[in-house]
Amino acid sequence: MVARHETHPGSAAAAGPAEFRAAVESMRQAALRPEVFCEEMPAPQRIAPWSSALSGDVTVDDEDLGTGRLILLHDPAGNDAWDGTFRCVAYARADIDPELGADPMLAAVGWSWLTEALEAHGAGYHAASGTVTCVTTESFGGMADEAGTAQVEIRASWTPAVDEDGALDMTPHVEAWGELMCTAVGLPPVPEGVTAIPSRRGQRGT
Repeated sequence: MVARHETHPGSAAAAGPAEFRAAVESMRQAALRPEVFCEEMPAPQRIAPWSSALSGDVTVDDEDLGTGRLILLHDPAGNDAWDGTFRCVAYARADIDPELGADPMLAAVGWSWLTEALEAHGAGYHAASGTVTCVTTESFGGMADEAGTAQVEIRASWTPAVDEDGALDMTPHVEAWGELMCTAVGLPPVPEGVTAIPSRRGQRGT
């Protein structure tokens, strides 16, 4: 899944507590749809003592339809705002049909894309929060012939559940994030009983 690994102080997978290193390794085990091109990216260093991040793009027929990021934060001392020692921070943006962008229920539906994806992949979590922003653009005057556009942006964070030993399996969380991006761009769900061929290293879906 991972096309490139970048290291820098505070977020290298080879550094940090054992539970953080194991969680980062589990991120690499996620199976994403072939339309999702995913790679590791530099993670923010000031939010938590340890962090790791992924970037993703949804591409169909060489056209980029959506993009996103997923960041794993870890503070061994715990964080009252997180109610835990780990925190996931996700972002997804997609171009959508302008008519859909005008739907007053889109924000609530967009949030349900995330929660339903987490539940579908068995990603235990709590303390979720976030925003859904819908932006529409319409042209006037000399640009009136240009078609309107719309985008939806989902920003969210949640505390992933750990097991009795404090270990975190990030695989279902990464897979849920991948599904969120695919749903946002309008890709149909994989039929029940059919397993999607996961994306390969450096491969863009078609």
